[in-house]
Amino acid sequence: MRLNSKKAASLIGLSMKAGKVASGEFATEKAVKQGWAHLVVAAEDASDNTKKKFGNMCAYYRVPFRCFLSKDELGRAIGKEYRACLAVLDENLAGAIEKQLNEQ
Repeated sequence: MRLNSKKAASLIGLSMKAGKVASGEFATEKAVKQGWAHLVVAAEDASDNTKKKFGNMCAYYRVPFRCFLSKDELGRAIGKEYRACLAVLDENLAGAIEKQLNEQ
């Protein structure tokens, strides 16, 4: 894992502690459609169907979409079992995560 990925993962953990993460496919989809999501992250090893579904949904709703980390790493970042996707619900935290990912 690159340094910026580690920083982004720790920012996701911080978002979780702040109660600003919707994790799992159902919660992530609801957050995007309700307009709460400011960033959607899918695991690199998530199924192609999952990545395509959320990629298309995020394009339609104009929500930034990124793929990084594995399911295990994504789950560990939020202190849960493995996760295929999650949504960050705080605009500032989402921006900070994107900034870290863009610097890679």
